[in-house]
Amino acid sequence: MDVISLQSGSNGNCFFVASGDVRLLVDAGITGVQAERRLAQHGIDIRSVTALLITHDHRDHIVSAGVFQRKYNIPIYVTRSTLLTAQRWCNLGRLADVRHFRSGDTLDIGHVAVHTVPTPHDGADGVAFVIEDGQRRVGILTDLGHVFDGLRDVLMSLDAVVIESNYDVEMLRTGSYPEQLKRRIAGPSGHLSNDESAALVGAGSRLQWALLAHLSEENNRPQIAQQTHREATDGKIAIHVASRYQASPKLYI
Repeated sequence: MDVISLQSGSNGNCFFVASGDVRLLVDAGITGVQAERRLAQHGIDIRSVTALLITHDHRDHIVSAGVFQRKYNIPIYVTRSTLLTAQRWCNLGRLADVRHFRSGDTLDIGHVAVHTVPTPHDGADGVAFVIEDGQRRVGILTDLGHVFDGLRDVLMSLDAVVIESNYDVEMLRTGSYPEQLKRRIAGPSGHLSNDESAALVGAGSRLQWALLAHLSEENNRPQIAQQTHREATDGKIAIHVASRYQASPKLYI
């Protein structure tokens, strides 16, 4: 199984996961041109992608879903609530191939099973994804809200994880954001801190690697997030950081 972050952050999110001939994109928060070029850097034709999976309705995860579907003929898997909410503030355009699911469903896409995990993030009907091919399991776990019941068990079942590590607690506390925004980020419908993410990754006894995603530009630094996770895992697994501006190396399970 191969995993690439094409970009991750409040400026846009998109991940690639492949097992055999099943090739998935998770979220469409970057332009079609960016996605096409960044996949091509790894020798991958975006037109070979099997499906686009959408986590939730926020712009940095769904804004280009219509472009991905129309320009590259990629079917979109999304909950009805997520799509209806996104269409109120994003101009997604005409969508010809939308396949709805309910949060909590398992999607069968070729030989791959995609388990959808409901999240308490402040989207309309957000989900995280656990993707398995019968031998390996990878989680795409961003915009989680808080460490909800069952999340630790999900981590313990994974061979690798893309997980949000949004903010450093002290940087957020002393930073320039308005107090209301600080409370939203650190609240039960916001994002995970470096410490919360690291504690989860440290509990993942099967994990080969973790890719830290959705880092705040204002309230975090890649070196801080990475060091926090290395300390929590005693250096036993590889810790990578997803860029806000470019594709990651291809990671393998």
